[in-house]
Parts: sequence; structure tokens; C-alpha cells
Amino acid sequence: MGVFRVSRCARQNSHSSRSRLNIAANPKGEVADLEVQGRYEQPLTSSIKHYQLIMESTILRAGFRRAITSSYSPAKRRVLIHHHPRRSYATPAEPIRAAAPINFTSDTNQFARSSGGNNNSNSEQDYERLLHRVRIVPASPSYFTATPRYTDDFLYLSSLYRKYQLLPRLAPGTEPRVAWKTLLEYRTESGEPVRQKGYAIMLSLLKRLNKIHTALLPVEVQRALQRYKRRIQPYLNRAKPIEIDQLGRARAVGRRKSSSAVVYIVEGDGECLINGRTLTEYFGRLHDRESAVWALKATQRLDKYNVWSVVKGGGTTGQAEAITLGVAKALLAHEPDLKASLRRGE
Repeated sequence: MGVFRVSRCARQNSHSSRSRLNIAANPKGEVADLEVQGRYEQPLTSSIKHYQLIMESTILRAGFRRAITSSYSPAKRRVLIHHHPRRSYATPAEPIRAAAPINFTSDTNQFARSSGGNNNSNSEQDYERLLHRVRIVPASPSYFTATPRYTDDFLYLSSLYRKYQLLPRLAPGTEPRVAWKTLLEYRTESGEPVRQKGYAIMLSLLKRLNKIHTALLPVEVQRALQRYKRRIQPYLNRAKPIEIDQLGRARAVGRRKSSSAVVYIVEGDGECLINGRTLTEYFGRLHDRESAVWALKATQRLDKYNVWSVVKGGGTTGQAEAITLGVAKALLAHEPDLKASLRRGE
């Protein structure tokens, strides 16, 4: 290796100042002499000191670089790389062999490694090894979605609709009325944050399946519809039919707001009594009088039936409308065919 020497001499004198920088190097570049001699007759300023430090650091850096370059040649570096190759950690220590073919059978322990003998003591160890190697596969392909149960239900209903969409349908308005589960009930049952829009799409599928003719409705569609129905169906409730007694009277009850009226209708000449008084005496307003007998007026039966009513609670308007409902119910007991006319209000 080359030799690098730096020598510095600084002399100070109070009368004269002189600095000399000598750099000497042999032809091979192995020796570099740095001699700094200076005589200072006056104090050095900060700028001169800074310049000297920069020059010294530059010369030192260049000398070290030349010495290191001369000591290490490219030929030696190639030899080192050749004798110490890099080791690849991905290279297997044993030869690669193909895995055994998978036999899809009902044996749950088919992937366990076979032991040397048929000793039953190793069965637990083999089972533990199997548990470490087996990957649990979700039962549903929608397991990794945010709402797997909703997704499965929606896909199942869609498949049913595509399968039976060509079956005969009921006429509009004649399909059975069903009260479906609300969004809150479905969220509670499934335990998933189902959105309102997604549940509305599911309800549209249920309503389409519900329109299939009842005589041809498949069993799997019936089970699917029953799953989304409420436990209590308010549309299945039927009012108790009003019967006509031996005296020809039909009794009905009408309620409006806080008013309640018990109405009796019998065939007669159009007489109307409310709490023992006539219609004009009990209701001072013309509007309340017309409301009380509106059902008879709409069906043109004012002079055919007599009306007796006992009403209580509320104001005059509420009592008049309660009598209206009671009269309409009792009238249908005598003439059921008038239901369409009463609904239209003609």
C-alpha cells in the first residue's frame, strides 16, 4: 500500500508573514507530502483560516482515494466474487416431487399422513397434524361479503323466480294479501346491516312469486314465501258476520275518534231515533244529519229502513260519523250486495 504523509509547520513572527504550500508526490502516486509552513507577523483573519482548512480537507480526500484505488485492483475483486458465490435460499434441499392425487371420497381423514403401523395410539397425533394442515372452506360462497345471509337469500329467490316465471299468474288485485317482515325484523333475524334498497328488491321478488296461481304454486316457493311472512297476518282476520235476529234487527257497532255508537236497523218507513230523539232534534247542523244517514242515502234506502242508535262520547261530528259506520255495517247484513256501492260512495 502507498504511503501518505502530511506535515504542517506554522511559525508566527510579529514583523513579517509568509505562507508556503508544497505538495510533492512520486511518479507512482504512492507518496504525497504536504508541507505547510507559514510565518505570521500579524494575526490571521477568519477568512484565511477557513481557506486553509478547505484546502487541507480536499488534499486529504484526494490522497486517500488514490491510495485505496492503488491497493485494490479489479482483478482481485473478480477472484473474490468467484470464490464466494451468493447462496439462494429458495433452492430446496431435497428433490421436488409431485403431490399425491386427491381422491374425493367421504373419508374425512383422507389427507392425514399415514403412520408406520396400525397403532391406535398414533391416531390422535395424526388427527392433530390434520387439523394443522386442513383449511376450513366456508359453506357459502358469500361468506366473505358484508351480508352473506342476505346475499344467499336474494340469490335463492332469484333462482326460484327464473325457474317458475312462466307459470300462470293471478289477475291483478286478486292475489292473496300478505304482510311481509319489516326491514328491522329481517335485520334482527339475520344479524346483518341490510340496506333499505336491497331489502326492497327482495320484497319485489317475493311479491312476484306470490302472484303465481295458487293451484300451481310449487312447494319450494310456498316454503320460501312462508319464511318471510309475519307471524301474525292482519289480512287473515275476518270480522264476525252480523246476524239478523228473530225480530229482523241487525245490530252493529261504529266508532269514530272517541265516539261509539250501537246501531239497530230494521225494515220500516225511514224513521230515525238517536238516544230517544229524532235526527233533527239531536243534530242541529245539517252536515251532521246527512253524515249520520249517509249509507242509506248513497244506496237510496232512506225510506226502506228504520234506524235506532245509542251513541256516547266525543262531539257531534264524531258521533255522526260513528253512526254512519254502524249503519253501513248493519245495512250490509240485510243486503250484502251493496258493499260495492258503499265503497264507491255513490
